Amino acid sequence: MIGADGEQLGIMPIREALQMAQDLNLDLVNVAPTAKPPVCRVMDYGKFRYETQKKEKEARKNQKIVDLKEIRLSATIDEHDFQTKLRNVEKFLSDGDKVKLSVRFRGREIAHASIGQKVLERMAATVEELCVVERRPKLEGRSMIMILAPKQQQ
Repeated sequence: MIGADGEQLGIMPIREALQMAQDLNLDLVNVAPTAKPPVCRVMDYGKFRYETQKKEKEARKNQKIVDLKEIRLSATIDEHDFQTKLRNVEKFLSDGDKVKLSVRFRGREIAHASIGQKVLERMAATVEELCVVERRPKLEGRSMIMILAPKQQQ
C-alpha cells in the first residue's frame, strides 16, 4: 500500500485500505496487480487521468508527421522541366517531407535504364546539401525509384 504522499504504508487488508482512501476522499488504485502482494495506491484517479491525457496531447503536438511526396520524371527530361521538378523537391525537403523520385520508362526506353539512373543521380547530387539518399535508384518493373530523406537539423 502506497499513501497519497507517496510514502509506503506496508501490507494491509483491502477493507482497511478502502476505508483509508474513503476517509481521505481519494481513490484506491491497483498499480501492480501481478505483484505478490498486489500494490495499491491512494490517489485522485480523475486528476491522474487528466494529467496523463494532457502530457500525451503535448507530445502529439510536438511530433512531426513525415509525408512521402512523389515526383515523376522521364528519362528524356528537358533542362527547364528538370529545374521545375528540382524546385519542388527542394520545397518538399525543406518542409521536412521525404521525396520519392520515379522515372517511368515507356516502350523501348527500358533497354536504356542507365539514362534514367543518371537523371535520378543528377537530381540527388543537386540537392545533396538538403537530403540523404535513403534508397538508391532501383528498377522495379517499368519504373526506377529512388527515395530522398531530409537531413536532420542540428
